[in-house]
Amino acid sequence: MKCNTPVDVISVCSADGTIKPLRLRMEDEAHQLLRIDIEEVISSKEIQYVGIEAHVFLCRATVRGKESVFELKYTVRSHNWCLMRKVY
Repeated sequence: MKCNTPVDVISVCSADGTIKPLRLRMEDEAHQLLRIDIEEVISSKEIQYVGIEAHVFLCRATVRGKESVFELKYTVRSHNWCLMRKVY
Protein backbone atom coordinates (compact mmCIF):
# COMPACT_ATOMS: atom_id res chain seq x y z
CA MET A 1 0.00 0.00 0.00
CA LYS A 2 1.49 3.30 -1.12
CA CYS A 3 1.14 6.44 0.98
CA ASN A 4 -0.74 9.60 -0.06
CA THR A 5 -2.74 7.67 -2.64
CA PRO A 6 -6.25 8.67 -3.76
CA VAL A 7 -8.69 5.82 -3.09
CA ASP A 8 -12.36 5.02 -3.65
CA VAL A 9 -14.27 4.63 -0.37
CA ILE A 10 -17.74 3.42 0.53
CA SER A 11 -18.84 5.13 3.73
CA VAL A 12 -21.90 5.67 5.88
CA CYS A 13 -23.07 9.08 7.03
CA SER A 14 -25.30 9.00 10.12
CA ALA A 15 -28.17 11.39 10.90
CA ASP A 16 -25.87 13.57 13.03
CA GLY A 17 -23.32 13.91 10.20
CA THR A 18 -20.77 11.39 11.47
CA ILE A 19 -18.86 9.67 8.64
CA LYS A 20 -17.69 6.05 8.94
CA PRO A 21 -15.64 4.40 6.15
CA LEU A 22 -16.66 0.79 5.40
CA ARG A 23 -14.64 -0.32 2.38
CA LEU A 24 -11.93 1.07 0.15
CA ARG A 25 -10.69 0.23 -3.31
CA MET A 26 -7.28 1.08 -4.67
CA GLU A 27 -4.80 0.05 -7.33
CA ASP A 28 -1.81 -1.93 -6.06
CA GLU A 29 1.76 -1.94 -7.38
CA ALA A 30 0.85 -4.51 -10.06
CA HIS A 31 -2.04 -2.25 -11.21
CA GLN A 32 -4.63 -4.70 -9.90
CA LEU A 33 -7.71 -3.39 -8.09
CA LEU A 34 -7.54 -4.23 -4.40
CA ARG A 35 -10.72 -4.18 -2.29
CA ILE A 36 -10.24 -3.78 1.45
CA ASP A 37 -13.08 -4.21 3.95
CA ILE A 38 -12.50 -2.02 7.00
CA GLU A 39 -13.00 -4.15 10.11
CA GLU A 40 -12.71 -1.37 12.69
CA VAL A 41 -12.39 2.39 12.86
CA ILE A 42 -10.02 2.75 15.80
CA SER A 43 -10.23 6.53 16.05
CA SER A 44 -11.26 9.59 14.08
CA LYS A 45 -10.48 13.28 14.37
CA GLU A 46 -11.22 16.51 12.57
CA ILE A 47 -8.22 18.54 11.43
CA GLN A 48 -7.65 21.94 9.85
CA TYR A 49 -4.62 22.20 7.56
CA VAL A 50 -4.01 25.58 5.90
CA GLY A 51 -7.73 26.32 6.20
CA ILE A 52 -8.78 23.00 4.68
CA GLU A 53 -11.17 20.96 6.81
CA ALA A 54 -10.56 17.20 6.83
CA HIS A 55 -11.38 14.08 8.83
CA VAL A 56 -8.65 11.53 9.57
CA PHE A 57 -9.61 7.93 10.37
CA LEU A 58 -7.32 5.32 11.90
CA CYS A 59 -8.59 2.01 10.54
CA ARG A 60 -7.84 -1.70 10.94
CA ALA A 61 -8.29 -4.22 8.12
CA THR A 62 -6.93 -7.51 6.85
CA VAL A 63 -5.00 -7.01 3.59
CA ARG A 64 -3.77 -10.11 1.77
CA GLY A 65 -4.00 -12.18 4.94
CA LYS A 66 -2.12 -9.71 7.15
CA GLU A 67 -3.64 -7.30 9.65
CA SER A 68 -2.91 -3.68 8.77
CA VAL A 69 -3.56 -0.37 10.49
CA PHE A 70 -3.67 2.71 8.27
CA GLU A 71 -4.88 6.32 8.14
CA LEU A 72 -7.55 7.51 5.71
CA LYS A 73 -8.18 11.21 5.14
CA TYR A 74 -11.44 12.68 3.87
CA THR A 75 -11.24 16.27 2.63
CA VAL A 76 -14.62 17.93 3.18
CA ARG A 77 -14.56 20.67 0.54
CA SER A 78 -13.33 18.48 -2.34
CA HIS A 79 -15.00 15.23 -1.14
CA ASN A 80 -11.75 13.31 -1.75
CA TRP A 81 -10.49 10.24 0.10
CA CYS A 82 -6.77 9.56 0.43
CA LEU A 83 -4.78 6.72 2.00
CA MET A 84 -2.37 8.78 4.09
CA ARG A 85 -0.03 6.18 5.55
CA LYS A 86 0.25 2.63 6.74
CA VAL A 87 0.90 2.54 10.49
CA TYR A 88 1.71 -1.22 10.67
